[in-house]
Amino acid sequence: MSDMSDLTAATPPVWKACIYSGGWVQPAGGSANINEPATGLSLGQIGIANADDVDRAARLALQARATWAATPFDQRAAVLREAARLLKERAAEFNHWNIREAGSIPPKADWELHATYEQILMSAALPMQASGQLFPSSMPGRTNLWRRVPIGTVGVIAPWNFPLLLAMRSVAPALALGNAVILKPDVQTAVIGGALIAQVFADAGLPEGVLHVLPGGPATGDALVRHPAVEMISFTGSTAVGRQIAQTCGAMLKKVALELGGNNAIVILDDADLDSASSCGAWGSFLHQGQICMQAGRHLVQRGVAEAYAERLAARARNLVAGNPAAQPVHLGPLINARQCDKVQSIVQTSIEQGAQLLAGGVRDGLFYSATVLGGVTPNMSAFTDEIFGPVAPITVFDTDEEAAALVNSSPYGLSAAVHSASVSRAMALANRLHTGMIHINDQTVNNEFHVPFGGMGASGSGGRFGGPANLEEFTQSQWISVLDRGIQYPF
Repeated sequence: MSDMSDLTAATPPVWKACIYSGGWVQPAGGSANINEPATGLSLGQIGIANADDVDRAARLALQARATWAATPFDQRAAVLREAARLLKERAAEFNHWNIREAGSIPPKADWELHATYEQILMSAALPMQASGQLFPSSMPGRTNLWRRVPIGTVGVIAPWNFPLLLAMRSVAPALALGNAVILKPDVQTAVIGGALIAQVFADAGLPEGVLHVLPGGPATGDALVRHPAVEMISFTGSTAVGRQIAQTCGAMLKKVALELGGNNAIVILDDADLDSASSCGAWGSFLHQGQICMQAGRHLVQRGVAEAYAERLAARARNLVAGNPAAQPVHLGPLINARQCDKVQSIVQTSIEQGAQLLAGGVRDGLFYSATVLGGVTPNMSAFTDEIFGPVAPITVFDTDEEAAALVNSSPYGLSAAVHSASVSRAMALANRLHTGMIHINDQTVNNEFHVPFGGMGASGSGGRFGGPANLEEFTQSQWISVLDRGIQYPF
């Protein structure tokens, strides 16, 4: 792993203490340190936007977006393809910051970069897709056109866990379809999730004023949500914040797309392949330290195989090494901050006090938390009810398929689920009863294929979807145009 000085010492980055809004500019909101979770070291400074910066960005976007929307589709697509090429060319820089800033292990950073590359290329194809329909008319000589047009300015509020991918999955299609975009990355990952994105699009030839990158905290996000010149908000984050955004956008009659939290269940039926199921369970719970909205947060195991499954899962957990991913090969990096680590530890300790058994892990060292397996978890325990967002696998035993369905559906969340069984028909019968946006048979809950619409139900989302054909609907609005060959005379 290259030293940070290799990237910053010789020439200070253009984004140092700046925001991207009509070029790199000094923000009114000041600056903040970029802290590395694994070591606590400061990696530099990022600009912080305030409400004044949001207002300026919204006004610049309003001026720029009409020209961008009118740009021929092949030219918009060319900008996206060049951005994808530059992303690949700068892979080492992107991965470096993903590891140092987000605590990603190198394979996760590399996968995220590849997935983002595919997202951009898929978005580049959107402008050339059919974007409307022709409807008949009962009036002679009338033609009815129904088409999709840009929304205007899209505000994107992105999280810190997959900062590059979860920003770009909204930024890229919104730009491709002719919108201006104001991106607010999380301050904790403002370089990989914001500054590097801005520089890629600037170098790819995107006109100034079309994309703005404004790192900031809750106040910055609130200013973006409330600004009258921002016609849509795409938010990925906690359900609590998502509810607040939905209320504000509802009152303003503003379009909103929400991808929120999850407490996802992996269901192990008594005819499942336990080696495969435990591998899937470990991956689903421990990937990126469990800091994924699709994390397998509940392991529901049929009683006849519960002990054997728990033994296999605990053995896999004990073999996983936590440490600094920039310094050595590890399976788990640090949690993002002390608050999140405190939350994980509290859920584990509270659940043990409530009667759960610690089968593996449960060890904290600074921001590092070992892969943890809890047995004997019941539906009244916090390890069952709460979104953990940490490397914890709680195991709950059930007796019947009907009980399994009830346990899955007992959570207000409905993002992802998985079912393991030797009988696909049995697994499908169970899947048909689950209220989740995504269900994976004989796999785990953390799945993302860029061309397949992605999203949740209930407290996990507002019903909107990201990816593939869903992007065309999410980042445009419909318009009816009727055309008459010549003017007509009405009775008055």
